[in-house]
Amino acid sequence: MPTHCSRKSMVFHPELGRKIVARFDGGAISSDAGGLLLRGVERATGIVRQFARCFTDHRDAELIEHRVEELAGQRVYALALGYEDLNDHDTLRDDPLLAGLVGKLDVTGQGRKRRRDRGRALAGKSTLNRMELTPAGADATARYKKIVVNPAAVERFFVEVFLQAHATAPKEILLDLDATDDPIHGRQEGRFFHGYYDGYCYLPLYIFCGEHLLCAKLRPADIDASSGALEEVERIVAQIRARWPDVRIVLRGDSGFCREGLMAWCEAHAVDYLFGLARNTRLVAQIEPERAQAKAQSDQSGRPARVFTEFVYQTLQSWSRARRVVAKAEHLAAGDNPRFVVTTLTQAPQPLYEDIYCARGEMENRIKEQQLHLFADRTSAATMRANQLRLWFSSVAYLLMHALRRLALPGTDLARAQCQTIRLKLLKIGAQVRVTVRKVWVSLAQGCPCQDLFLRAHQALMRLTPLRC
Repeated sequence: MPTHCSRKSMVFHPELGRKIVARFDGGAISSDAGGLLLRGVERATGIVRQFARCFTDHRDAELIEHRVEELAGQRVYALALGYEDLNDHDTLRDDPLLAGLVGKLDVTGQGRKRRRDRGRALAGKSTLNRMELTPAGADATARYKKIVVNPAAVERFFVEVFLQAHATAPKEILLDLDATDDPIHGRQEGRFFHGYYDGYCYLPLYIFCGEHLLCAKLRPADIDASSGALEEVERIVAQIRARWPDVRIVLRGDSGFCREGLMAWCEAHAVDYLFGLARNTRLVAQIEPERAQAKAQSDQSGRPARVFTEFVYQTLQSWSRARRVVAKAEHLAAGDNPRFVVTTLTQAPQPLYEDIYCARGEMENRIKEQQLHLFADRTSAATMRANQLRLWFSSVAYLLMHALRRLALPGTDLARAQCQTIRLKLLKIGAQVRVTVRKVWVSLAQGCPCQDLFLRAHQALMRLTPLRC
């Protein structure tokens, strides 16, 4: 039976003896009512507000309708709610709930100056795009693009949010470094074919401390994985120690960051490190007895076997000094699989490798979370500067979602959930929105299966003291 449609109603195939009739007459309805929790996170942390301060607005204050904080908030909240592209905002600008999240007083947009904008409280894709495309030297004389981002301020902002998340200084922090590929498919500035990833891409650098994001640096792919890492580490460590002078800092990374410059800097500045070390014939020969022992154990048991050892090692040319190397002699069904790390840490070889070094894989999950769920790979703008800003928008959305997980969801089933799961269960909730003179009434879907969890998260957020910044 074909579906019957009219301008007023749509009749679908009968189910259980009853017709299903649908109409577009529900009034103002949002599919993102759970975004109210993100507003609660913003109230407690000021993440979006602090990020907005990293921009200089050269527009005439008497002529603008969208403040920088509102524009930044609109972009960040939309990414957190699952809207990856600027084109989405030509529809989202009609959503009174999203308008309330970004701080609009006129959530229906009826007070807009131009008649064609009335009923649309938020900015469209063109306005947001101009924010991304503003060049570094823009000022009040520029015609359209007048909102300039300060990259140094943004970089300090990420570390500051990390520091604010701790009521007291920890005794030790572990900073993870990693590079990943960001595939590109156009003629963007900085495009380069990377042989390892077999495609054109960027090679962004990420630095995390646990689940806290401290750095997201967009780079071209025609560089070493560690390029620029020393400068970022030096900047971040200085900012952290200015607040926490006695904290012990450990750097951790794969063999791509095992470079003399980075290790020598750590040794000169009382920073410990644990880096993977690419194997070579000298290293493999050094653990010949352990490899034989691992093979014998594997042959006897029929299962993989590991034997750990340590020794002092120095390269023939690239290292300035001898350093401690921990080795894993492993024999698998597929054969020999030796692995090495270089470190200033003093733990025993096996726990150092298995419990400390291998734990760096959790950082890779955080990077995937940002790229797959918060659209950090939507770097399709023509310039590196614009694409860097897009990466930062995604990173701020990650900060917001991580803060929701950290502040509102501990002890719940979603305490360790990824952003996509949190979005589907807590943020994507249908609601009817009614606007009166004094209030905005949000009637959430009565059949929401996560009502108790939503209420618990709301109560946790309301108990927090708003951040004054």
